[in-house]
Amino acid sequence: MQEVSVVLGSQSYDIHIGEGFLDQLEVLMQSFSFSKRGLLISDSNVALLYGDKLLNILNQNGFAFDLFVVHAGEQAKSFNIAQKIYTKVIELGLDRKSPIIALGGGVVGDLTGFIAATYLRGVPFIQIPTSLLAQVDSSVGGKVAINHGLGKNLIGAFYQPKFVLIDLEILETLPQREIYSGLAEIIKYGIIADDKFFDYLDTNSQKILELDKNTLSHIIRRSCEIKADVVSKDEKEAGLRIILNFGHTIAHAVESDTGYKKYNHGEAVGIGMHGAALLSLYLGLIDETVLNRVIQIIQKFQLPLYAFDCTVENLFEFIGRDKKVTSGKVKWVLMNSIGQVIIRNDISDDLVKRVLSEIVKSSDSKNL
Repeated sequence: MQEVSVVLGSQSYDIHIGEGFLDQLEVLMQSFSFSKRGLLISDSNVALLYGDKLLNILNQNGFAFDLFVVHAGEQAKSFNIAQKIYTKVIELGLDRKSPIIALGGGVVGDLTGFIAATYLRGVPFIQIPTSLLAQVDSSVGGKVAINHGLGKNLIGAFYQPKFVLIDLEILETLPQREIYSGLAEIIKYGIIADDKFFDYLDTNSQKILELDKNTLSHIIRRSCEIKADVVSKDEKEAGLRIILNFGHTIAHAVESDTGYKKYNHGEAVGIGMHGAALLSLYLGLIDETVLNRVIQIIQKFQLPLYAFDCTVENLFEFIGRDKKVTSGKVKWVLMNSIGQVIIRNDISDDLVKRVLSEIVKSSDSKNL
């Protein structure tokens, strides 16, 4: 078992990483003074594979858990679904020591964390992320939310779990496209904080794509360490935490312009990192060699560089609505080098549009 500590004073917690860990869940839970009654929340895809197994593990070891299954997909993060879960936990009679467990990807984690944060003003929350993306990103840091008709993640909170359990064996059932998606966030950590980690990813790309357990364990642990370090210094996004948004300003615009249907999050981040690297090049922050290394690693991990079915005009408009806009200026996370980033809010509209015009491609140029 490997552990990464997220140091947040009284809200500190550990991330446990290893193989076959679902069987260890009740051991970890016994170290807390939880009530025996609880709720397990999962989505329709993950529940088919692991829902009954986890429920049996819990209920055979003195707990009394129910399973609540939501449809897989972003639509689960809604007021309507949240209301149904609130009704369920009230009917079950859960109290302030009753744990609520998220078994799934980022959507399930966000939704479950929001329920745990708001029911009875906060009950114990446990994360069991089942996608690579959730394991290295959304399960670390305490951001929980549901969506509103006018935007994603507008209704939310910062609420830390009691612990996070990452079981590498779960990745064996993950679709290949979802593996690639998670790798985008892992590349990001190398770019923003650790050039040696970036080199490791580059050198060991084949082992990573083959899901070699030792290699996966290392890159997941290091990714969690980097994010945990940032979150420990800036839990609620007062400053430093913005570096975690490298590539995300353009990525969110791409997702919005394509209705969250064409690209998954990691694919959009791949496009966004390409755009951010180009912007860094044109500002003289990096040279062509660094840009090419970023492009090559994005391609190695089967992620897109270009946005199809988008327009420069739409992307520019969505960027202007980004949550990092302050007083009408976008805060861009850009590269100084591999392993170091800088925040700039003085980028001209013309330069942004130039970069967007280079990453937007028409559907008939997909052979590029």
